[in-house]
Amino acid sequence: MVADEQKKYITSDELKKHNRHGDLWVSIQGKVYNVTEWSKIHPGGDAPLLNMAGQDVTDAFIAFHPGTAWKVLEGFFTGYYLEDYQVSEISKDYRKLYTQFAKAGMFEKKGHGVIYSLCFNTMTFLACLYGVLCCDSFSIHMISACLLGLTWMQVAYLGHDSGHYQIMINPAFNKVAQILSGNCLTGISIAWWKWTHNAHHIACNSLDYDPDLQHLPMLAVSSKLFQSITSRFYLRELTFDSVARFFISYQHMTYYLVMCVARVNLYLQTFLLLFSKRRVPDRALNILGILVFWTWFPLLVSCLPNWTERVLFVLASFCVCAIQHVQFTLNHFAADVYVGAPKGNNWFEKQARGTIDISCSPKMDWFFGGLQFQLEHHLFPRMPRCHLRSISPVVQELCKKHNLPYRSLSFLQANIVTIQTLRTAAMEARDLSLPVPKNMLWEAINIHG
Repeated sequence: MVADEQKKYITSDELKKHNRHGDLWVSIQGKVYNVTEWSKIHPGGDAPLLNMAGQDVTDAFIAFHPGTAWKVLEGFFTGYYLEDYQVSEISKDYRKLYTQFAKAGMFEKKGHGVIYSLCFNTMTFLACLYGVLCCDSFSIHMISACLLGLTWMQVAYLGHDSGHYQIMINPAFNKVAQILSGNCLTGISIAWWKWTHNAHHIACNSLDYDPDLQHLPMLAVSSKLFQSITSRFYLRELTFDSVARFFISYQHMTYYLVMCVARVNLYLQTFLLLFSKRRVPDRALNILGILVFWTWFPLLVSCLPNWTERVLFVLASFCVCAIQHVQFTLNHFAADVYVGAPKGNNWFEKQARGTIDISCSPKMDWFFGGLQFQLEHHLFPRMPRCHLRSISPVVQELCKKHNLPYRSLSFLQANIVTIQTLRTAAMEARDLSLPVPKNMLWEAINIHG
């Protein structure tokens, strides 16, 4: 009793005042921490901390951090406790489930998936090189392009795994795996991936905080984006103008074409980040890895006999890899969206409402990289993919208990509902009563209704 009386307390309203650059506090299990300085060197970037600043973030902290992080956390304790700290029933169940999985060693037992993936990717990449460098057949060259696209897909899953948990024997080798799988082999910076992906996990399907839903002027999943809302991630307006209206009006028709060239945008985003003024961890190493990619890939393409085959080779590799881009959008585009910052007290609910699983045979788990269990991955991002199928029934039961959606669709069904979502937004974008400046092209196409 005496110890409790000696504790210093602040209220949630007081905590909310510490929610910006230079003054960033959070609460974890009722203890208040000042992470202002830590946000500058936080391995996951400052976006997750800023997005949830000034509130209790216990569930998110548990989801993303190993047990060793608790020791680091103690150095930021302010001495204050949250006076009105409460835990919802669903958070209690989520934390119990996490503890159960941790005691079972499911976050440490990684299986042999990494070895299998490394062997598979090595074989497909070498087969691609052999097809281009040692064969003269046009058909073989196109098959090689498809193998390269498949390699990019599987290497991206490996990079994704290494970004969420340690897949190698130590952190140094894990970083090497990230640079090789991301920067060197795919041309997409692991630094860019961490920057955007961590923000996506924290603010799952928030139209203004989740960068994975901010694709204007090409795509919009909700008419709420037509209000030209401000991206809290990119710190700029997501402008819905006449150009955006034109593209979005036909997005359900152009969706797959956009996915086929989506990699071009990822390359561009990589360059914009690495050569920006933002703090980028291991910037030099990331740039070096990108230079490796932009050395070997153009050289490989140049070994093809003519420009027709070179263009077709690049397009074929992009089209195969587009399957992965489609999968990523299927997991979220047709799920529930909202506007505003994520809240620490409804972590489980937001993940459940913002994700869609893709049902498939266990034999196809390798192809989808474990991300077909999207909700399971969002709830337990540090869990190796080999366990996601086994925990799926438990997550379903928890969703059912708390009356939350657990959506699992076949790949075909997920495509259908995604196209329907895009079409709904497209039809709303065609409403000429919306106060958006029209250009001559728009007028010419729509003048007769």
